[in-house]
Amino acid sequence: MTIAIASGKGGTGKTTVAVNLARIFETEVQLLDCDVEAPNAHLFLKTGNRKEAAVAIRVPEVDEKICDGCGECGRFCAYNAIAVFGPRPMVFPEMCHGCGGCALVCPKKAIRETDRRIGVIETSRTGNITLIQGCLDIGVAMAPTLIRAVKARRQTDRPAILDAPPGTSCPVITTLRKADFALLVTEPTPFGLYDLTMAVEMIRELKIPFGVIVNRVGVGDDRVHAFCRETGIPILLEIPDDRRIAEAYSRGEILVEARPEYRALFTGLLEKIKKAGGNNRLKEGKE
Repeated sequence: MTIAIASGKGGTGKTTVAVNLARIFETEVQLLDCDVEAPNAHLFLKTGNRKEAAVAIRVPEVDEKICDGCGECGRFCAYNAIAVFGPRPMVFPEMCHGCGGCALVCPKKAIRETDRRIGVIETSRTGNITLIQGCLDIGVAMAPTLIRAVKARRQTDRPAILDAPPGTSCPVITTLRKADFALLVTEPTPFGLYDLTMAVEMIRELKIPFGVIVNRVGVGDDRVHAFCRETGIPILLEIPDDRRIAEAYSRGEILVEARPEYRALFTGLLEKIKKAGGNNRLKEGKE
């Protein structure tokens, strides 16, 4: 089973949910930190035996001795990563998505592809958890490409938890695709509700079974609960606004270890997710 954890905004507690859910597994489990612009699961898991591998995409390089400036490459590129100004094309590697189409359409075969590094994938372990996280290089904008590389490292014979980036943009969509179940983490505030509504629209478009986790219950108001009740979205877990949770978080501790009384909440959450496989109403985001 692949469980994706997402939210409409940052700071709601996605990583808190991800690492604690991974920790309560009794079998081997993989945690994929797909928030490649700011991965932080490793801060809580204290993993060892870290291995690192660079990730690159193929970008065009023009042989000016062969190129006649016909402009076919620029007309093909949907991202304007290569364009002809005057007699020769100009390449903007930061905008290239690595599709290779420009080299294919070049009638003179004047374009070859070279590697451009975009980031690294780090693999490490702690107990029964394998952590796979991507880290995008500074100045690189191709987060979805690195996220796909992180997901490609997943072993399909064991469960996986995907910690998605915040928001509802392309990196989040890339993370959520082909997930078996999604958890949308929010908080009971006006901002939390607004971003939750966008996340719900996104997840329903992807047709992924989902439920909501409300973090810091006790602050804000009850509008998130009212929204879920009116739209038939199941709230699978409520985490109280407990100062002791914040203190454990600030020390980089995992909640279910620092405050064992909360372990039952995450164990119950996992059971609800497992049961969701045969529950058609839950698959539609309805109780």
